[in-house]
Amino acid sequence: MAKTGTTTQGLRAAIERSGYYPALVAEAVESAVGGEAVSSYVVHQETTFDANEVRRHVTVLVLTAKRFIVSHTDEQAADTSSPTPYATTSTESVKLERISSIVLSRVVANPESYTPGTLPREVVLTIGWGAVSRIDLEPAACGDPNCDADHGYTGNSTADDLSLRVSDAGDGPDTVRQTLAFAQALSEATADTAVSR
Repeated sequence: MAKTGTTTQGLRAAIERSGYYPALVAEAVESAVGGEAVSSYVVHQETTFDANEVRRHVTVLVLTAKRFIVSHTDEQAADTSSPTPYATTSTESVKLERISSIVLSRVVANPESYTPGTLPREVVLTIGWGAVSRIDLEPAACGDPNCDADHGYTGNSTADDLSLRVSDAGDGPDTVRQTLAFAQALSEATADTAVSR
C-alpha cells in the first residue's frame, strides 16, 4: 500500500495507516527529515513470502526542497543473533544535486489503443545518485565468424540505487497514480536544482 502527499502531518498519518511498525518507521523518517518541509512522499509496503515465513518491508520516499530521503524497514525472524523477532531500519539523505538519474518505466496494456492519460498497469521508479552501480559484462565479439581472437569484454554500467515497483493489480490504481506524482515532483525538483547550479 502506498500513500503520497505534501505535508509532514500527512507523512506521519500515511506511515501510521501502513500499520507496519509505525512508531519505529516514523521516528527514523522524521529524524532524517529534521525541520525541513516535506514537498512530496510515498509510503510503500511490500509483503513477501519466504519459505514458511511472511516478511514485510516498507519503503518511505520523502522529497524536501533540498534533499531526497529514502528509508527502508525490514522485519526479521528470530535467529542466532537474536532470540526474538526484530526489525532493521535505515535512512539515507541525498542532496538533490547528487541525483544523476530518474527512470520511470510504465507498462501499459493494449498499446495500440493507448489513450493519453490512461493509467499504466505497472510503474517502476528507479533513482540513481551514485551510491550503487551495476555492471553487466559480456564477451565482446567481431562480425567475422572465423575469428578466434580475444576481443575483451563489453558492457554497461547502470546507476541502480533504488528501484520501486508498484502495480495496479498488487497495489491498486491510487498507488500507481501516487508513484507517478512523486516521480514528477522529484524530476521537477532535480531539474530546478540543475538550473540553479
